[in-house]
Amino acid sequence: MSVMERLNQDMKQAMKDKAALKLSVIRMVKAAFQNEEINKGRQLSEDEELTILTRELKQRRESLHEFEKGGRLDLAEKTREEIEVLSAYLPVQLSENEVREIVREAIASTGASSKKEMGKVMGVIMPKVKGKADGTLVQKIVSEELPT
Repeated sequence: MSVMERLNQDMKQAMKDKAALKLSVIRMVKAAFQNEEINKGRQLSEDEELTILTRELKQRRESLHEFEKGGRLDLAEKTREEIEVLSAYLPVQLSENEVREIVREAIASTGASSKKEMGKVMGVIMPKVKGKADGTLVQKIVSEELPT
């Protein structure tokens, strides 16, 4: 089942359950998908849908950080709930150890020997972990694994 089909099903269920927050998040994601489809002039691939979901999740995490920093616990809690809803549509996230193993394989395959070649390593890794790992975590691990 595609992400859009799941969203449609879950939207109907959220309406029946009167789950306002979940309904709101689903509508927001669907709107983001539709805007992207209009811009591209075609239906989105699952990979593009994952990219949009990841972008929306990243925005929520940044907002959560700012709300917590500003002492807005009410908004922080709402944002946490939105993150929970969005996370349900992403593939299972890789553990730090799994990401570290992928990073080591990428470093070996590219022959990277210093942090100057970080971009080359990231270019190999990111397509493999798209939607399954946070880019910030991947970047941190690549930085740790590459010698100076």
